[in-house]
Amino acid sequence: MSDDIAARVKDALRDLSIHVEAFLASCMADRDIPDALRESMAYSLMAGGKRLRPCLCLAWAELCGLERARALPFAAAIECIHTYSLIHDDLPAMDDDDMRRGKPSNHKQFGEATAILAGDGLLTEAFLFMTRAQSEPAQVLEAVAVMARAAGAEGMVGGQVLDMEYTGRVLAEEGDPVTLDQLRTMHSMKTGALIRASCEAGAVLACSGGVQRRLAKEYGAHLGRAFQIVDDILDEVGDEKSLGKPVGSDRDKGKTTYVSLVGLERSRELAEEATQQALHALERLTGVEPDWVDFLRDLAQYVLIRAV
Repeated sequence: MSDDIAARVKDALRDLSIHVEAFLASCMADRDIPDALRESMAYSLMAGGKRLRPCLCLAWAELCGLERARALPFAAAIECIHTYSLIHDDLPAMDDDDMRRGKPSNHKQFGEATAILAGDGLLTEAFLFMTRAQSEPAQVLEAVAVMARAAGAEGMVGGQVLDMEYTGRVLAEEGDPVTLDQLRTMHSMKTGALIRASCEAGAVLACSGGVQRRLAKEYGAHLGRAFQIVDDILDEVGDEKSLGKPVGSDRDKGKTTYVSLVGLERSRELAEEATQQALHALERLTGVEPDWVDFLRDLAQYVLIRAV
């Protein structure tokens, strides 16, 4: 059964990703960007990956009744934001990672200055792409606000600051061990915020009612938590080929993870709990496209399967 779920999810993600990547490739080709910057931006943007976040946006938009093509520019923008965050996250001043998705990190390939500017360029291009979404203007504006909050100081950027403070397993200010609540907060900002916002923005673009938007946000929050816990597990028990980076890299850097804090088995239990909460959000949906509910259900289960 787990193989069937994995196959269905991979097929669906591949189908959605084709549209996202075609849009991104077309837009990058049309922009009047200096060659060195374009090459650096495209190097990371077109490096593959699951395209999870834009696919979530498209899935929730279609689930709530909006045609895929109308939400596609916004979904592509989300991938730009995610990619910018990876480029900056890998920098020596941040996580200092030399590899990303099985290739040298952007700054190793192009130098730190160009990598920083490539990230800046992708973040800025993202907001241009968002304005091309075809929905009611008020809904596009609200979806942009959702994404800005998730990507900014109250979300992903703030979470990165906490991650740096918590590295070494102590709080810089107090010298106390990082608690589970603090770890959850950090990951809900650094990783979970963009996943949650991707779901919510899709529902917003589809002009969905308050209940559907709330459930999209709820599903995304729980999925994001499960995703991060599983990521921590795989950092310990995964393989370098599938991870695209050395196994145990977080441990070697002294990062606090779910596994380092509560152990492998308890981490798996927490991932299971988060997955069940995501599934519970889907069960409360009414009046939506059932095929997309099935996909989102499979996706939540697939995230968990990867940790077994």
